[in-house]
Amino acid sequence: MLTEEQIKNVKEQLFSHINKTFPEDKKNLVIEQINSMNPEELESFLKQNKIISDGDTEEKCIFCSIVSEETNSYPIEENEDAVAVLEINPISKAHVIIIPKSHDSDLKEREIEKLIEEISKKIKSKFKPKEIKIIPSEFMGHKVMNILSVYDNEDMESKRNKISKEELEKIQKKFKESD
Repeated sequence: MLTEEQIKNVKEQLFSHINKTFPEDKKNLVIEQINSMNPEELESFLKQNKIISDGDTEEKCIFCSIVSEETNSYPIEENEDAVAVLEINPISKAHVIIIPKSHDSDLKEREIEKLIEEISKKIKSKFKPKEIKIIPSEFMGHKVMNILSVYDNEDMESKRNKISKEELEKIQKKFKESD
C-alpha cells in the first residue's frame, strides 16, 4: 500500500504530465477521475499502467520499464547511456524519445547528445520534416528528451495521436534501413 506522501507525489507528477501532454478538452476529466480514486484504486491504476511494479509498492516509472525491456517498445537505436524509442502516442510522425538508462541521469551527457544528433539526422533524411525540436521532459522523476519532427507547427502541447502497432513497426523499419 502506498503511503500518503507517495500518493501525493504520484498525483503531482501525474497531474503535471497530464497538463503538459493531454488535449485541453480531456485534462479536467482525467484529473477528476484520478482525484476520485481511493488509495487502493489509485495503486491498482498505477500497477496496470506499469507506473509502479506489481511485486511491491516501490515506484517504477514507465521509462525504466522500457530500458529494462519489461515494457514493449519500438527501439530505434541505443548506446551505453541511453535508448531511443518511438513515442507510442506521437505528436508527429517519427516522434522519438531518448531515455537515459539511469533514472537520474543528466540529459547533457556527451553520449546522450551524440545519440540525439544521430537520430535527428536520420529523421531529417528519412522523414523530411521542416524542422526538428529537441525538448526535455520529465515523468515520475525520469528525465527524457523528445525529438519532435515538425511538419506544420507542432510542439509538445499539440494533440497526440494514436497509431497502430503496424504503423509503429513501419516507422521503426524505415529508421533501420540504410541510406
